[in-house]
Amino acid sequence: MVSTHSATSSFDALPMLGRGKHRNPKKGACFMELASFLAGERWSDHPQCTHPLLAMLARAVNDLTSDGARPRLAPLIPSVIGLTSGDPRWDVRIALRAARTALPVAPADRQQTLAVAIIGCERMLDVLDDRPEGTLEPESVEALDQAPRTAEWARKFCAGSHMRTKRFVRDATPSVVSTAVQGISEAFAPDVDARLRTLLAETIAEVRVWAGRTDEDTAPLVRDAWDPVVKAVPAH
Repeated sequence: MVSTHSATSSFDALPMLGRGKHRNPKKGACFMELASFLAGERWSDHPQCTHPLLAMLARAVNDLTSDGARPRLAPLIPSVIGLTSGDPRWDVRIALRAARTALPVAPADRQQTLAVAIIGCERMLDVLDDRPEGTLEPESVEALDQAPRTAEWARKFCAGSHMRTKRFVRDATPSVVSTAVQGISEAFAPDVDARLRTLLAETIAEVRVWAGRTDEDTAPLVRDAWDPVVKAVPAH
């Protein structure tokens, strides 16, 4: 679980995170840029220390979280360092979790895309995990049941369709993550910032399980590590 090092209540100050890309720390830092610094890599929002789709999710959540809530993402940063794999299941499952989370709260104009994404990801897992064709995990059934008409349309839309794994990972999964995070940010629901943070935290926790990582493997966010390059803001 990520929770050991992610609660903000144990911090007096947190690094001020900014939206978008920054040329250097003097211009500010986003979630993944600070991850690159803590990992000892060159300053980048696309560091090698984190799986590309997980990093994309982190950037999207960072950018669509409000300015006031964004620093509360910072305790999660050390937990993404070292999470890498070439296994396409990681991409599919990261996208699937994002779509499941977003579908029940996203605006109607995004729900069709998200429902298709859930079905598409499940079909890809049928291939990757050698499951019976048409398998739907309980979490997918629950999400689709929140928008039954859209789900029925998506099933018909997906009937007979097929995409190669490499193309699905390259083209579809980033689009799914982007649409899901955007959908949550546009939701007519309370605590959008909390929903975005929860999506990121739970995805990180799941990826850490796949990677065989534990809390003991990850150092907590220590002010001495980031204070020289990023401005501090009160944690509460």
